[in-house]
Amino acid sequence: MVALGLQSTHLAATQQFPIGRQRGLGNVLRCGIAEPSGEPAPLGQKTKYNDGLFEKAFMGLFARKMEKFAAAPKAETVPRKGVFDYDYESFVEVSKRVMQGRSRLQQQHVVRQVLLSMLPPGAPAQFRKLFPPTQWAAEFNAVLTVPFFNWLVGPSEVVEVEVNGVKQKSGVHIKKCRYLENSGCVGMCVNMCKIPTQDFFTNEFGLPLTMTPNFEDMSCEMVYGQAPPAFQDDPASKQPCFAEICSMANSNSTVCPKLQA
Repeated sequence: MVALGLQSTHLAATQQFPIGRQRGLGNVLRCGIAEPSGEPAPLGQKTKYNDGLFEKAFMGLFARKMEKFAAAPKAETVPRKGVFDYDYESFVEVSKRVMQGRSRLQQQHVVRQVLLSMLPPGAPAQFRKLFPPTQWAAEFNAVLTVPFFNWLVGPSEVVEVEVNGVKQKSGVHIKKCRYLENSGCVGMCVNMCKIPTQDFFTNEFGLPLTMTPNFEDMSCEMVYGQAPPAFQDDPASKQPCFAEICSMANSNSTVCPKLQA
């Protein structure tokens, strides 16, 4: 989801960070894992992070934008938070309130509106000029995704993938998605991140993107340059709830209710 809102940052970065310098850029923008191993926690445990000002700024910016569409919190009077008053848990909590009372398509529409509001005027057209759907554009966006997407999804790395029979480094492997492990919700993953992100890149920016979450280990594969499947053909659309960890789970349903229209 947030990779799209970060395209305004991406557009500026294209003039400052050549593709060969991604390692240095990653060091500047890296979201620190607080686990002793330096790796995401095992499945069933939430990974601990040390979030800095960069991470908190994006959490707050997106949370404040989404608050406009979110159901009212349970408390009767809650003071308006400043940008830096949000942490990751409160950012996820706002996402959950956005889902309340909305269908799958309505949730995705809200995310699209939020993303558009984060971009400067004319950004999609500018993006299309800078990044036509070429192998170079796909690989360059994969490189930028690793540092700029880190605050939302945790550690990731560029990997080689095959797109239309051509091997290229336009894939991003997310080791264990922070958004998925903190929400514990299949519907949030698909409706608030996967589908809106795919659609925005593919339809607004003209650069196809497919995201494939792995609900067994909470990893995810992003492939720039690959057109996403129709929703009804996507395996993610048939995924059941995380019955043991999702507060909104329905154990009687074979498919997450949030994925149904």
